[in-house]
Amino acid sequence: MAEFTRQRGKRQEDSGLGNVLDLLLANARLVLGVTGAAVLAIATLAVKRVRPAQPPSGLGGHAPQNWLAAPRLSVSRKPTRLSLVCSAPPETPRVESSPPHCLTLQEKLLSHYSSWLTVPETQASVALQLARSICTQLQNFLRSKCPELPFGSLFLSGPLLDGLGVLAADHIHLMLPVVLDAALWSLIPGEDTVVRNPQYWLIKRTDLEYFPRGRSPWDRFMVGRYLSSNALNETLHKMLVASINWPAIGSLLGSVIHPVVASQELKLEVKYDQIKLSITLFPVVEMEDKVLLAAPPEGLVENLWLESFYRAEVSKVKELDAGDSGVRQCCLRILNGVCKSHPALHKLSGSPLTHVVLHLSAASLDWAEESLADRFQQLLEELVGYLEKGVLPSYFNPKINLFCELLEEEIDEMGFMLYRAVSEPELLLKEK
Repeated sequence: MAEFTRQRGKRQEDSGLGNVLDLLLANARLVLGVTGAAVLAIATLAVKRVRPAQPPSGLGGHAPQNWLAAPRLSVSRKPTRLSLVCSAPPETPRVESSPPHCLTLQEKLLSHYSSWLTVPETQASVALQLARSICTQLQNFLRSKCPELPFGSLFLSGPLLDGLGVLAADHIHLMLPVVLDAALWSLIPGEDTVVRNPQYWLIKRTDLEYFPRGRSPWDRFMVGRYLSSNALNETLHKMLVASINWPAIGSLLGSVIHPVVASQELKLEVKYDQIKLSITLFPVVEMEDKVLLAAPPEGLVENLWLESFYRAEVSKVKELDAGDSGVRQCCLRILNGVCKSHPALHKLSGSPLTHVVLHLSAASLDWAEESLADRFQQLLEELVGYLEKGVLPSYFNPKINLFCELLEEEIDEMGFMLYRAVSEPELLLKEK
């Protein structure tokens, strides 16, 4: 934690107040414990962010006494979660009427869930039917156009089907299996290559001296001795944009379908009545118990394949909820909805939040409905702690840091917002 403070302190001027705050933070773990120290770290960040870089001229190096309004943080020697307190109304003459009811955090969370996170059944049904119809049309085209390529059966995926983070029926993933012969291809961990990233893998062509180039139908997408995710995506992108008669398919389905030409992703935009649906196509390889997506990082090796834990994430969360009738899925949907709609937090939505829930499930066993508010607030505290460290380890592979692609400025902004939300969760539940 002291190292985190020193790194972020490089961006700040070395003033007397900064030294005091750094000394306080360095000893925070001993007094406050892990959670309290994590919150104090973000509080320190908040103070430094609003502190002026130079004192006003003419003040002899001293700023006015009222120039800084530091966030308030109440702590005790035994760290406890900050609970929502409803202040009493001012004294008024007694009248014969019911007293005003101040909603608890539990009630506010449940109200937010029912008001903002429930997708109308008819909308979801129409979106899914559209996606399935497009899936069928695309499958028929690929079998007709590329009969030599052993694509598997296309299938739908994403939150609209699995229910862990949907705000509207507006996005679906379309998974295109790439079937490889295990005797001709093998996996190379990304951490063993120049990228040193355990979340990415290489798919290497093997035994070329015995099974020469051309033996596998996927050899045409090789770069060097590796199956190139970029080369496969480029071929599919050309097909989506130039080879498929989307106006005719759209007319058949009573909709308007456009491939997104400028996007690096394989994406279709669909309009049907009042529904606007985005469909993203992902080539996927399943080998050696790994699920790999043709989604290479920008600016790096084009042959990389991203390991996906989505299926395992959904399965594990639902398995845990089924075992204790828990509210992990409800809590996760609320937090996903909050982060996705908040400009400072949208990069936290999806997979990172699921892994935080899974980590917390290993430590906190009470996920009954009446504990929803406690778990929600605890998740905020956990997120503050992970952001303070700049590291969120994957639940399924601790070597993977799910924050590795976030900028330091983004981490600071997210931490500052969540620090405030720890003591005032309603900040996240306000209507956008």
